[in-house]
Amino acid sequence: MKKLRHALMLAGGLTAALFAQSAKSQARADALGWKLGAQAYTFHKFTFAEALDKMDSCGIQYVEAFPGQQLGGGLEGTFDYHMSPDKQEQLKQLIKKKHKVLLAFGVVVPKSAAEWRMLFDFANRMGIQSITTEPQAEFLDLISSLCDQYNIKVAIHDHPKPSHYWHPDSVLAAIKGRSKLMGACADIGHWVRSGLDPVECLKKLNGRVVSLHFKDLNEKSAQAHDVVWGNGVSEIPAVLEELKNQKFKGLFSVEYEYHWDNSVPEVKESVKYWRTMVSNL
Repeated sequence: MKKLRHALMLAGGLTAALFAQSAKSQARADALGWKLGAQAYTFHKFTFAEALDKMDSCGIQYVEAFPGQQLGGGLEGTFDYHMSPDKQEQLKQLIKKKHKVLLAFGVVVPKSAAEWRMLFDFANRMGIQSITTEPQAEFLDLISSLCDQYNIKVAIHDHPKPSHYWHPDSVLAAIKGRSKLMGACADIGHWVRSGLDPVECLKKLNGRVVSLHFKDLNEKSAQAHDVVWGNGVSEIPAVLEELKNQKFKGLFSVEYEYHWDNSVPEVKESVKYWRTMVSNL
Protein backbone atom coordinates (compact mmCIF):
# COMPACT_ATOMS: atom_id res chain seq x y z
CA MET A 1 0.00 0.00 0.00
CA LYS A 2 2.84 2.40 0.84
CA LYS A 3 4.46 1.65 -2.52
CA LEU A 4 1.18 2.35 -4.28
CA ARG A 5 0.73 5.66 -2.46
CA HIS A 6 4.31 6.59 -3.30
CA ALA A 7 3.77 5.75 -6.97
CA LEU A 8 0.56 7.80 -7.07
CA MET A 9 2.32 10.76 -5.47
CA LEU A 10 5.11 10.55 -8.03
CA ALA A 11 2.60 10.35 -10.88
CA GLY A 12 0.68 13.30 -9.49
CA GLY A 13 3.88 15.30 -9.16
CA LEU A 14 4.86 14.50 -12.74
CA THR A 15 1.43 15.52 -14.03
CA ALA A 16 1.61 18.79 -12.14
CA ALA A 17 5.10 19.47 -13.48
CA LEU A 18 4.00 18.79 -17.06
CA PHE A 19 0.95 21.03 -16.63
CA ALA A 20 3.13 23.82 -15.23
CA GLN A 21 5.58 23.49 -18.14
CA SER A 22 2.73 23.58 -20.66
CA ALA A 23 1.20 26.64 -18.99
CA LYS A 24 4.59 28.40 -19.01
CA SER A 25 5.09 27.60 -22.69
CA GLN A 26 1.61 28.81 -23.62
CA ALA A 27 2.06 32.03 -21.68
CA ARG A 28 5.35 32.69 -23.46
CA ALA A 29 3.86 31.87 -26.87
CA ASP A 30 0.96 34.24 -26.14
CA ALA A 31 3.39 36.98 -25.13
CA LEU A 32 5.30 36.52 -28.39
CA GLY A 33 2.11 36.42 -30.44
CA TRP A 34 2.92 32.91 -31.71
CA LYS A 35 0.26 30.35 -32.57
CA LEU A 36 1.12 26.69 -33.12
CA GLY A 37 -1.08 25.04 -35.70
CA ALA A 38 -0.94 22.29 -38.27
CA GLN A 39 -1.19 22.23 -42.03
CA ALA A 40 -3.88 19.63 -42.62
CA TYR A 41 -1.76 18.21 -45.44
CA THR A 42 0.22 16.51 -42.68
CA PHE A 43 -2.80 14.21 -42.45
CA HIS A 44 -3.89 14.30 -46.09
CA LYS A 45 -4.46 10.54 -46.21
CA PHE A 46 -7.38 11.10 -43.84
CA THR A 47 -10.50 13.26 -43.94
CA PHE A 48 -10.43 16.83 -42.68
CA ALA A 49 -12.53 15.77 -39.68
CA GLU A 50 -10.05 12.99 -38.89
CA ALA A 51 -7.18 15.44 -39.34
CA LEU A 52 -8.75 17.71 -36.71
CA ASP A 53 -8.90 14.76 -34.29
CA LYS A 54 -5.25 13.97 -34.95
CA MET A 55 -4.31 17.60 -34.31
CA ASP A 56 -6.24 17.40 -31.06
CA SER A 57 -4.28 14.34 -29.97
CA CYS A 58 -1.08 16.33 -30.60
CA GLY A 59 -2.23 19.32 -28.54
CA ILE A 60 -2.69 21.58 -31.57
CA GLN A 61 -5.52 24.12 -31.67
CA TYR A 62 -4.98 26.13 -34.86
CA VAL A 63 -5.57 24.86 -38.38
CA GLU A 64 -4.34 25.57 -41.88
CA ALA A 65 -6.59 23.73 -44.34
CA PHE A 66 -5.63 22.75 -47.87
CA PRO A 67 -7.79 22.46 -50.99
CA GLY A 68 -9.06 19.04 -52.01
CA GLN A 69 -9.15 17.17 -48.69
CA GLN A 70 -12.27 15.07 -48.16
CA LEU A 71 -14.35 16.71 -45.42
CA GLY A 72 -15.68 13.72 -43.45
CA GLY A 73 -17.50 14.16 -40.16
CA GLY A 74 -20.81 13.62 -41.89
CA LEU A 75 -20.07 16.16 -44.63
CA GLU A 76 -19.71 15.16 -48.26
CA GLY A 77 -17.29 16.76 -50.72
CA THR A 78 -13.87 18.32 -50.33
CA PHE A 79 -12.43 21.44 -48.71
CA ASP A 80 -12.91 23.89 -51.57
CA TYR A 81 -13.54 27.61 -51.83
CA HIS A 82 -16.32 26.88 -54.34
CA MET A 83 -18.48 25.12 -51.72
CA SER A 84 -21.99 26.44 -51.14
CA PRO A 85 -22.79 28.86 -48.29
CA ASP A 86 -24.74 26.09 -46.56
CA LYS A 87 -21.77 23.73 -46.74
CA GLN A 88 -19.51 26.47 -45.41
CA GLU A 89 -21.76 26.93 -42.39
CA GLN A 90 -21.79 23.17 -41.77
CA LEU A 91 -18.00 23.13 -41.99
CA LYS A 92 -17.71 26.00 -39.53
CA GLN A 93 -19.89 24.08 -37.10
CA LEU A 94 -17.72 20.98 -37.51
CA ILE A 95 -14.57 22.98 -36.74
CA LYS A 96 -16.26 24.53 -33.70
CA LYS A 97 -17.43 21.12 -32.50
CA LYS A 98 -13.83 19.88 -32.71
CA HIS A 99 -12.66 22.92 -30.66
CA LYS A 100 -10.32 24.11 -33.39
CA VAL A 101 -9.67 27.51 -34.96
CA LEU A 102 -9.25 27.79 -38.74
CA LEU A 103 -6.66 30.49 -39.42
CA ALA A 104 -5.21 29.78 -42.86
CA PHE A 105 -5.92 28.08 -46.19
CA GLY A 106 -3.56 26.93 -48.94
CA VAL A 107 -1.53 26.35 -50.92
CA VAL A 108 -4.21 27.56 -53.34
CA VAL A 109 -3.64 29.24 -56.73
CA PRO A 110 -6.74 30.58 -58.53
CA LYS A 111 -6.41 30.92 -62.29
CA SER A 112 -8.54 34.02 -62.95
CA ALA A 113 -9.49 37.36 -61.41
CA ALA A 114 -13.01 36.09 -60.74
CA GLU A 115 -11.60 33.05 -58.92
CA TRP A 116 -9.36 35.25 -56.77
CA ARG A 117 -12.36 37.33 -55.75
CA MET A 118 -14.30 34.16 -54.95
CA LEU A 119 -11.40 32.89 -52.83
CA PHE A 120 -11.20 36.08 -50.76
CA ASP A 121 -14.97 36.09 -50.27
CA PHE A 122 -14.80 32.48 -49.08
CA ALA A 123 -11.91 33.27 -46.71
CA ASN A 124 -13.82 36.22 -45.30
CA ARG A 125 -16.95 34.16 -44.59
CA MET A 126 -14.92 31.31 -43.06
CA GLY A 127 -12.94 33.61 -40.75
CA ILE A 128 -9.65 32.71 -42.46
CA GLN A 129 -6.96 35.26 -41.66
CA SER A 130 -4.36 34.37 -44.28
CA ILE A 131 -4.27 32.71 -47.70
CA THR A 132 -1.19 30.68 -48.60
CA THR A 133 -0.42 30.81 -52.30
CA GLU A 134 2.12 30.98 -55.13
CA PRO A 135 0.38 33.59 -57.30
CA GLN A 136 0.92 34.38 -60.95
CA ALA A 137 2.48 37.81 -61.53
CA GLU A 138 -0.51 39.02 -63.55
CA PHE A 139 -2.76 38.89 -60.45
CA LEU A 140 -0.46 40.54 -57.90
CA ASP A 141 -2.05 44.01 -58.13
CA LEU A 142 -5.53 42.52 -57.79
CA ILE A 143 -4.43 40.42 -54.84
CA SER A 144 -2.97 43.51 -53.18
CA SER A 145 -6.27 45.37 -53.48
CA LEU A 146 -8.23 42.35 -52.24
CA CYS A 147 -5.98 42.08 -49.18
CA ASP A 148 -6.78 45.67 -48.26
CA GLN A 149 -10.48 45.32 -49.10
CA TYR A 150 -11.00 42.24 -46.94
CA ASN A 151 -8.20 42.80 -44.39
CA ILE A 152 -6.94 39.29 -45.14
CA LYS A 153 -3.24 38.47 -45.44
CA VAL A 154 -1.60 36.65 -48.33
CA ALA A 155 1.42 34.50 -47.58
CA ILE A 156 3.55 33.59 -50.62
CA HIS A 157 4.86 30.05 -50.22
CA ASP A 158 8.27 28.75 -51.30
CA HIS A 159 8.18 25.32 -52.88
CA PRO A 160 11.74 24.16 -53.69
CA LYS A 161 13.45 25.24 -56.90
CA PRO A 162 12.64 25.32 -59.76
CA SER A 163 9.45 26.82 -58.24
CA HIS A 164 9.26 30.54 -59.05
CA TYR A 165 9.17 31.52 -55.36
CA TRP A 166 11.91 29.18 -54.10
CA HIS A 167 14.13 32.12 -53.09
CA PRO A 168 13.16 34.99 -50.75
CA ASP A 169 14.21 37.53 -53.38
CA SER A 170 11.34 36.46 -55.65
CA VAL A 171 8.86 36.88 -52.79
CA LEU A 172 10.23 40.33 -51.98
CA ALA A 173 9.95 41.33 -55.64
CA ALA A 174 6.33 40.19 -55.73
CA ILE A 175 5.26 42.17 -52.67
CA LYS A 176 7.32 45.32 -53.33
CA GLY A 177 5.10 48.39 -53.41
CA ARG A 178 2.00 46.36 -52.67
CA SER A 179 -0.24 45.83 -49.64
CA LYS A 180 1.47 45.49 -46.29
CA LEU A 181 -0.79 42.48 -45.77
CA MET A 182 1.23 40.58 -48.37
CA GLY A 183 4.29 38.63 -47.26
CA ALA A 184 5.88 35.21 -47.05
CA CYS A 185 4.78 31.80 -45.91
CA ALA A 186 8.25 30.71 -44.84
CA ASP A 187 8.60 26.98 -45.47
CA ILE A 188 11.94 26.50 -43.78
CA GLY A 189 12.22 22.86 -44.89
CA HIS A 190 11.83 23.73 -48.55
CA TRP A 191 14.52 26.40 -48.18
CA VAL A 192 16.85 23.70 -46.89
CA ARG A 193 15.90 21.45 -49.83
CA SER A 194 16.82 24.33 -52.16
CA GLY A 195 20.25 24.68 -50.54
CA LEU A 196 19.39 27.86 -48.64
CA ASP A 197 20.09 28.81 -45.03
CA PRO A 198 16.70 29.32 -43.29
CA VAL A 199 18.03 31.94 -40.87
CA GLU A 200 19.54 34.02 -43.69
CA CYS A 201 16.28 33.69 -45.63
CA LEU A 202 14.32 35.01 -42.66
CA LYS A 203 16.73 37.92 -42.33
CA LYS A 204 16.09 38.83 -45.97
CA LEU A 205 12.34 38.80 -45.30
CA ASN A 206 12.64 40.81 -42.09
CA GLY A 207 9.18 42.05 -41.10
CA ARG A 208 7.38 40.43 -44.05
CA VAL A 209 6.88 36.89 -42.73
CA VAL A 210 3.14 36.22 -42.46
CA SER A 211 3.28 32.55 -41.45
CA LEU A 212 5.50 29.48 -41.48
CA HIS A 213 5.38 25.89 -42.65
CA PHE A 214 7.65 24.39 -40.04
CA LYS A 215 9.88 21.41 -40.79
CA ASP A 216 13.12 19.85 -39.64
CA LEU A 217 14.93 17.70 -42.22
CA ASN A 218 17.36 14.83 -41.90
CA GLU A 219 19.86 16.31 -44.39
CA LYS A 220 20.55 19.25 -46.69
CA SER A 221 19.36 17.83 -50.00
CA ALA A 222 16.41 17.84 -52.36
CA GLN A 223 15.64 14.27 -51.25
CA ALA A 224 15.60 15.08 -47.51
CA HIS A 225 12.70 13.92 -45.35
CA ASP A 226 11.12 15.24 -42.17
CA VAL A 227 12.37 14.29 -38.73
CA VAL A 228 11.21 15.19 -35.24
CA TRP A 229 12.02 18.84 -34.66
CA GLY A 230 15.40 19.41 -33.05
CA ASN A 231 16.91 16.30 -34.63
CA GLY A 232 17.64 17.67 -38.08
CA VAL A 233 19.47 20.38 -40.02
CA SER A 234 16.87 23.17 -40.18
CA GLU A 235 18.55 25.18 -37.39
CA ILE A 236 15.32 25.45 -35.44
CA PRO A 237 16.77 27.13 -32.31
CA ALA A 238 18.37 29.84 -34.45
CA VAL A 239 15.18 30.16 -36.54
CA LEU A 240 13.08 30.73 -33.42
CA GLU A 241 15.58 33.25 -32.08
CA GLU A 242 15.54 35.18 -35.36
CA LEU A 243 11.74 35.24 -35.42
CA LYS A 244 11.72 36.54 -31.86
CA ASN A 245 14.23 39.24 -32.81
CA GLN A 246 12.01 40.27 -35.73
CA LYS A 247 9.01 40.45 -33.39
CA PHE A 248 7.18 38.02 -35.68
CA LYS A 249 3.57 37.40 -34.72
CA GLY A 250 1.60 34.67 -36.43
CA LEU A 251 1.06 31.03 -37.24
CA PHE A 252 3.55 28.17 -37.18
CA SER A 253 1.98 25.33 -39.18
CA VAL A 254 3.34 21.87 -38.47
CA GLU A 255 3.77 20.32 -41.92
CA TYR A 256 5.16 16.85 -41.34
CA GLU A 257 5.58 15.08 -44.67
CA TYR A 258 6.88 11.69 -43.63
CA HIS A 259 5.44 8.46 -42.19
CA TRP A 260 2.11 9.55 -43.67
CA ASP A 261 0.07 6.69 -42.21
CA ASN A 262 1.16 7.29 -38.62
CA SER A 263 2.92 10.61 -38.14
CA VAL A 264 1.10 11.50 -34.90
CA PRO A 265 3.90 10.27 -32.56
CA GLU A 266 6.50 12.37 -34.39
CA VAL A 267 4.22 15.39 -34.56
CA LYS A 268 3.61 15.08 -30.81
CA GLU A 269 7.35 15.02 -30.13
CA SER A 270 7.86 18.01 -32.42
CA VAL A 271 5.15 19.97 -30.61
CA LYS A 272 6.72 19.10 -27.28
CA TYR A 273 10.12 20.30 -28.52
CA TRP A 274 8.63 23.57 -29.85
CA ARG A 275 6.88 24.30 -26.58
CA THR A 276 10.05 23.61 -24.59
CA MET A 277 12.09 25.91 -26.84
CA VAL A 278 9.48 28.68 -26.74
CA SER A 279 9.20 28.59 -22.96
CA ASN A 280 12.94 29.33 -22.75
CA LEU A 281 13.03 32.21 -25.25
